[in-house]
Amino acid sequence: MNQHNRNHIDAFVKETRFGNWFLSTHQWKVSVLNRALNDLERLMPIGSTCDKILDIGCGFGHSFEALASCFRPQLIVGCDPVDGLKERAGSNANSCSCLVELCRDNAAKMSFPNVSFDVIFCHQTFHHIVAQEEAMVEFFRVLKPGGVLLFSESTRAYIHSLPIRLLFRHPMHVQRKYEEYVAMIRSAGFDLPDSRISTPYLWWSRPDIGFLEWIGRPVPQKREETMVNALAIKPYA
Repeated sequence: MNQHNRNHIDAFVKETRFGNWFLSTHQWKVSVLNRALNDLERLMPIGSTCDKILDIGCGFGHSFEALASCFRPQLIVGCDPVDGLKERAGSNANSCSCLVELCRDNAAKMSFPNVSFDVIFCHQTFHHIVAQEEAMVEFFRVLKPGGVLLFSESTRAYIHSLPIRLLFRHPMHVQRKYEEYVAMIRSAGFDLPDSRISTPYLWWSRPDIGFLEWIGRPVPQKREETMVNALAIKPYA
């Protein structure tokens, strides 16, 4: 691998100080994390195995207990490329109701063996990754056949909006529309029918932060989607 490609795969964009603070707020847990999990959980096929979950971009570990409560896994592995992961996420890992292991790893070239996990949870992380196609291939590699990818991301329309540009930090050149995210997941080999895709138009993702709906205006039916939740499955063959 030449140096250019290596740098591309290694690259990721660290969050701002404001972004790290926001990830610890009650508002983020209720309006962002829990809303996404509730949406994805209803798409989950009956009888899916969830014994071993990989939490990509786990950050401070605020999702650990939520994942444990939703899916009752035996093990959650929290993966993040930042320095000081144990200091950041150790407290939430230790207090989680199921076993949690932490791994400092890059999503685009993970150290896990093939077919290691039943579920991958990628929530508001993928738009920080520069080598997105490579990361999606890695997701497919480390999932077991029949394994589930729980994918929840903000789209280009949201990431490119002025408030997000000012308060957060992202690799702007790799942001995608929801249709482009769906196409990339399918291109990696995942089974993803339209019936397992959701595009919630949440108040916090809108240009007016929900003000027009609050004063009685209807939510526009024609719009560029700001969110995509998708439940993709790795085929058995």
